[in-house]
Amino acid sequence: MSLLKLGFYNQRFHLLRFIPPQSSNVSPSTFWVQNLTNNNTTNHSSLSYTPRINPVIAKALRTEASATVQPIKMVKAIRVHQFGGSQVLKWEDVELGEPKEGEIRIKNIAIGVNFIDIYFRKGVYKATTMPFTPGMEAVGEVTAVGPGLTGRKVGDIVAYAGNPMGSYAEEQILPADKVVPVPPSVDPITAASIMLKGMTAQFLVRRCFKVESGHTVLVHAAAGGVGSLLCQWANALGATVIGTVSTKEKAAQAKEDGCHHAIIYKEEDFVSRVNEITCGKGVEVVYDSVGKDTFEGSLACLKPRGYMVNFGQSSGTPDPVPLSALAPKSLFLTRPSMMQYTSTRDELLETAGEVFANVASGVLRVRVNHKYPLSEAAQAHADLENRQTTGSVVLIP
Repeated sequence: MSLLKLGFYNQRFHLLRFIPPQSSNVSPSTFWVQNLTNNNTTNHSSLSYTPRINPVIAKALRTEASATVQPIKMVKAIRVHQFGGSQVLKWEDVELGEPKEGEIRIKNIAIGVNFIDIYFRKGVYKATTMPFTPGMEAVGEVTAVGPGLTGRKVGDIVAYAGNPMGSYAEEQILPADKVVPVPPSVDPITAASIMLKGMTAQFLVRRCFKVESGHTVLVHAAAGGVGSLLCQWANALGATVIGTVSTKEKAAQAKEDGCHHAIIYKEEDFVSRVNEITCGKGVEVVYDSVGKDTFEGSLACLKPRGYMVNFGQSSGTPDPVPLSALAPKSLFLTRPSMMQYTSTRDELLETAGEVFANVASGVLRVRVNHKYPLSEAAQAHADLENRQTTGSVVLIP
């Protein structure tokens, strides 16, 4: 029941309160008001009700009541109502509110597409709500800021990657502490294509296992979005890079990205080839985003005390591995997530800052080879799943 202040000269109504009609016979246009005097102690048994009041007062009541209702903003977004193939991605209208304290609203310029989006769409990873809007990466322009927020202003170009999910939309509300400023030296579409992949590559080669000069690393899906960045970054750090790919075309791209040895796994056994390249010594670390099809072979490629880093499962979830399988070579096995490596504001800024700096300096070359309208996200997913893409894939609202 809402309270409305009125300040009419020579009127006895100093404070009015809506009293909803109790009878179905009362017209919706009839206002019922309660006269409240300056005496704070009100005897409810002696309340006087006026069935129809002065038109001026009625108009004021309607005006102020309507002013408190925020207009509903509708935007287009991709929605998932059930788990399944790419066809479950639906192009729909959704409501978008105003940013609250600590939040900003952004109008997306470009949206990154990643395999994690497919995992959520299929139900491999569980979304917290259903239906949901997928997407973990975007760059956009700030169009509104929440009350009391400092450090962000309308017109800023910002990027985010990770939680909250929901970037497959024309506009979205985000926590202000989850976004980072995009430097003028980095194009927004490039930034959108590299935020999640670039920060993933950063924590993989710099913190999860720290690649150094003289190391030998194995990168699966070396021509993919993260794989191509891993090849470039590891090569820049002085490592010998071995990559697996599916075609000769992808092998050529991987070599351009710093991969010293590109193995076409459809034509030769990658375990035997790695053993040959390393003269039987194995590699210090394997970066494996493929999962089921490569997992056991990846373990076989490691040298004693080597690191098996599984950060995805495009071919399916790997079969369980008994701890005893790691014992003969004292292997390390980890399943990292970028969100755990950017959990604090300082970590997020440091990680994104190093990615943008390497893009600006040319250490990382970003290939945005595929652009789709946001409304065609289903086609983008299908092409990515069927290995029809190389480099990065972005959606344009």
